[in-house]
Amino acid sequence: MKLRGFLLTIISTFFLTSPSLAASIKFPRFDDNRSHLESTTDWKYLLANLPSEGIIHQSLIPQLNQPEIFPNVNNPSLFGGVIPLGKEIPELKSQVRALMAHYSFLKPGMLFLDVETGNYLNINGEKVFPAASTIKYPILIALFEQVDAGRIKLNEKLVMRRDLVASGSGDLQYKWAGIKLSVMETVNRMITISDNTASNMIIDRLGGKAKLNQRFHTWGLKNTVIRNMLGDFKGTNTTSPADLVRLSALVDQHKLISEGSQFQVLDILRHCHNNKLLAAGVGKGGTIAHKTGDIGFLVGDAGIISLPNGKHYLAGIFVIRPHDDERGREFVRQVSRIVYQYLDQPKLSQKY
Repeated sequence: MKLRGFLLTIISTFFLTSPSLAASIKFPRFDDNRSHLESTTDWKYLLANLPSEGIIHQSLIPQLNQPEIFPNVNNPSLFGGVIPLGKEIPELKSQVRALMAHYSFLKPGMLFLDVETGNYLNINGEKVFPAASTIKYPILIALFEQVDAGRIKLNEKLVMRRDLVASGSGDLQYKWAGIKLSVMETVNRMITISDNTASNMIIDRLGGKAKLNQRFHTWGLKNTVIRNMLGDFKGTNTTSPADLVRLSALVDQHKLISEGSQFQVLDILRHCHNNKLLAAGVGKGGTIAHKTGDIGFLVGDAGIISLPNGKHYLAGIFVIRPHDDERGREFVRQVSRIVYQYLDQPKLSQKY
């Protein structure tokens, strides 16, 4: 089918939702011999001119610059197999170590990586921690990997079975079993409000824990394992700061999902409602796409932070704390602020 046919499908959706919209929709002239969107420019144009009521036809998305073959994650000079590794930043490490001395009752682990220079801060970055709700980040990527492969469609309906209903975060637990939600609505709930029931529905649709663990291992995530469905209040599901930063590196470098899916994934992560951890340390003009976790005795956060100057860095942090102690969150906020302010310095790349 030609691209024109796809666009007509999209326009027909607009007619169904709001007929008056059709008159205002304009698309650039496409070559009749093209059957798909060939470039990021095409994709961005379509998104920029898509009314809020519109729905993108899923057959358009997977053909956008598919990710390359997965790289060799064991190359010591490349972080995650994709980013040239620079040097540890001693000035930043000393600042964070000084802060840790004031919070000696906490047990933190963290990794921050400057994408442009490869320089990093690593304190217990490979240490294994309970994942809490940060496990939903790799689940999100696994879902969009399957969307790109054409095995799952975002408008596909999922049934909320009784055996998938979970307590803790989210409001789906209060709805009647048997209701149907689209994959897109379900995954949005999983990330934005950390809905545990939605997470279980996505895990189930992806084939279960074992299949997901196999994918994580293939990506080079050494410590990321789902042992129990959500909510995992005892902390049996695990990951590490380094694993989640590796995941961010692979997403950032287009190694796991297409550009179209990356666009959607980052948009979902930017709408994470919990802004009490890394997000609280992001300065004016900065943005963060991330997923948080909190199971009482632990808080965690991981994602991609963009600076106003266009540069960006990857972050992963976990803190074991006394149960529900607010100082655990405050520690994360202060670390985030220190790292952001340091990396936001002009001409920083010339220092190391």
